[in-house]
Amino acid sequence: MLLITQTAFELGFQYALVAMALFLSYRILDVADLTTDGCFVLGAAVSVTLTAAGHPILAIPAAMAAGACAGFVTAFLQTRMGVPSILAGIITNFGLYTVNFFAMGRSSNASLLRADTIFTIMEKALGPALEAARIGSSWCELILSAGITILMGVLLYLFLGTRLGLSIRATGDNRDMVRASSVNPAYTVTVGLCVSNALTALSGAVVGQGQKTVDINMGTGIVVIGLACLIIGETVLGRRSIGKGIVAVMVGAIIYRLIYAIVLRTKVVPTECLKLFVALVVALAIAAPTIKEGVGFEKRKLAAGRKGGR
Repeated sequence: MLLITQTAFELGFQYALVAMALFLSYRILDVADLTTDGCFVLGAAVSVTLTAAGHPILAIPAAMAAGACAGFVTAFLQTRMGVPSILAGIITNFGLYTVNFFAMGRSSNASLLRADTIFTIMEKALGPALEAARIGSSWCELILSAGITILMGVLLYLFLGTRLGLSIRATGDNRDMVRASSVNPAYTVTVGLCVSNALTALSGAVVGQGQKTVDINMGTGIVVIGLACLIIGETVLGRRSIGKGIVAVMVGAIIYRLIYAIVLRTKVVPTECLKLFVALVVALAIAAPTIKEGVGFEKRKLAAGRKGGR
């Protein structure tokens, strides 16, 4: 049970970066970015390929740079070419399939057999100390995953507090007001999507090195998983502030992975129905405010009818 919980926390922190990216694009910038699936695979492909070549540490910033380029393409289609945000993401995601194929050496998958990853490097460096402290070197992956995610969360929080970050937040609230303040919304949208997709690619890079493999289809449904983590976290902690929102996505990702592990272990939901179950949960969570408002309206309507009948 401890191993299952440990693995759930590891994957929770790794996939929390995707939820953090969607928090920036979907919540802050108010842009429905569907580049996520392809960008996640892009980050994993770049990371695994460079790690196999003997550069596991360099693979992390390289994957983020590749993700930022994907975000720039989506933003360019949206802001300069007049393509709607949803279609821009779909087009970029579709094109990334070929890019990812070539990034993996014209193969649909790639793996790391005996190559060192950032996790094995850390295990070699800190393993003896952890063993001496009776913690165990097996916790290295969790410690490093948590450290990367928390660091990115702090940096994102600080970034959104800068002048450019405040402009991005204002763009999501009211683009006309931002334009009237002599700030170009196209620029803020571009920066926001580049940062968002860099975080998504970072998640793919960490997952790729953690699992020591990458597959061309491993990004399928990642945007739904990210939304599930985001919504679960906001349900638990709320979204009253930027700091609380960033913490919420981390908590939501961990809770999601724990629920996922429990469901797989107890087999409450058949494995082949798990994605349908997640899709229903996300749909209900997104529609919850509307459902709640509709139920309240019906209650008021019934109460008014009773008073009129009397």
